[in-house]
Amino acid sequence: MSLQGLPVSNIVNATINMSARTAQSRNFGALLVVGSSPVIDAGERIRAYSDISGVATDFGMNTPEYAAANLYYQQSPRPVTLFIARWLETDTAAMLRGAVLTTEQKNLSRFTAVKDGALKITIDGTAKTVSALDFSAETNLNGVALKLSSALGNATVTWNGSQFMVASKTTTAASVVTFATPGTAGTDLSELMGLAQDTGARLIPRQEKESIQACIAELANISTAWYGLVIANTNLNDDDVLAVAAFIEADGVSRIYGHTVQDPAGLEAYLLTERSVVIQSEDENGLLVEPVVAGTPTNLSAFAASGDITSLLKARKFSRTFVQYSSTTPYAAASLFGRAFSVNFNGNNTTITLKFKQQPGIAAETLTQTQANALAEKNCNVFVNYNNDTAIIQPGVMCNGDFIDERHGLDWLQNFVQNNLFNLLYTSTSKIPQTDTGVTRLLTNVEASLAQAANNGLVAPGVWNGGPVGIVQPGDTLTKGYYTYANPIAEQAQAEREKRLAPVIQCAIKLAGAVHFADVIINVNR
Repeated sequence: MSLQGLPVSNIVNATINMSARTAQSRNFGALLVVGSSPVIDAGERIRAYSDISGVATDFGMNTPEYAAANLYYQQSPRPVTLFIARWLETDTAAMLRGAVLTTEQKNLSRFTAVKDGALKITIDGTAKTVSALDFSAETNLNGVALKLSSALGNATVTWNGSQFMVASKTTTAASVVTFATPGTAGTDLSELMGLAQDTGARLIPRQEKESIQACIAELANISTAWYGLVIANTNLNDDDVLAVAAFIEADGVSRIYGHTVQDPAGLEAYLLTERSVVIQSEDENGLLVEPVVAGTPTNLSAFAASGDITSLLKARKFSRTFVQYSSTTPYAAASLFGRAFSVNFNGNNTTITLKFKQQPGIAAETLTQTQANALAEKNCNVFVNYNNDTAIIQPGVMCNGDFIDERHGLDWLQNFVQNNLFNLLYTSTSKIPQTDTGVTRLLTNVEASLAQAANNGLVAPGVWNGGPVGIVQPGDTLTKGYYTYANPIAEQAQAEREKRLAPVIQCAIKLAGAVHFADVIINVNR
């Protein structure tokens, strides 16, 4: 055996340093549909999907969750990311969620070989002992679950395609389920069915019902992955909708709530009541109203309608909630989300305005001009027929009148700038100095993010009409559509420097906007 000689590393020692993986941006094309169907239990709460077939498999085709998801996925281009979550609208029973069985463990022959199945389990404080269960004649695992359910009596056992679930039949405070253990004699079903503690089974305690606002707050706390929100439930009252809108408005994580109204009152102009009111007084909903005389015209922008939710949302100037009117489809807002969420902000000229877009699966409304004007005045969106055999979404706005596409785009831009600047600091192999050179690196990074906003069409060159920013003055043209500025490091306060803070980076951006209306003057000479 020959010697290999001395290692080269004695002379040249080479090492490889892998850079850190960059933090990923949020997905601004992710919709959350919230419903109360008991498919997702209180322990799981939220589930992800990428197509309608997965939703159909879990929820069937006759649930509100499927109806909303179907409208979302019917859009063209088709969006991808969808979450469905459970609202505990009523008290829920305690449950034992069995372990997810492997393909081998789900083999029916393992169960049909059992003729003396046994286990012990406590349901609602009552110890139950099951023995001599014969599964030899069963043709699927649903039948296995049904046989155990019949033997227990005070619990319902189901098979969901992956695991067995044992649920108490009561939702009172007495509702309790324990892990299963082997029976006195016979084949151990607790292990076979994945209901024993050591199999990975999980206990889901009984849960009291929650308000929809508490539900959304909990789902926001569970995950930041979702951006849009639709509630697939027609039992919401006005207070529920206002509470959810208020939470979404205040949440530190940017999100948008879409609500569908079907009340024909939404089509009516602002209504007068016979009550006299005083200037700057508030009605029972906390809205400022002006004095009016019954039967006379009123200032539509200052006087709320007689209680319809669209007017109440507008009066509160919610910038993160939009409303769509649909007389036939209770979850039409999901379709509007589907079109908006097909936008890829990383592309070129990919941003859109929602006006003029289509809503597959939704019957377009045929409105009078008065009705259309009433909806527009209330900042309510609608998919409406025109007399040239077309139908379009209009006007595409939030409850406060901001355009949905701009709200969506600016949320993306805020996250894009923030995440890119974080990654610059996070992945730099050496420190970024607290000097003008270091600050220039930060400015360059922010400019690159704003350049993508110009590339995708959110931002465009135009005249700056805001206040002074750096050398930019009102009336100056932003030739790139954006401008960035930071004070020289020499002007930074010592206290700020000692905290290792960079000078404030200020940006001026000009939104590209979109053309929604046009006037044409045709001059004719004979």
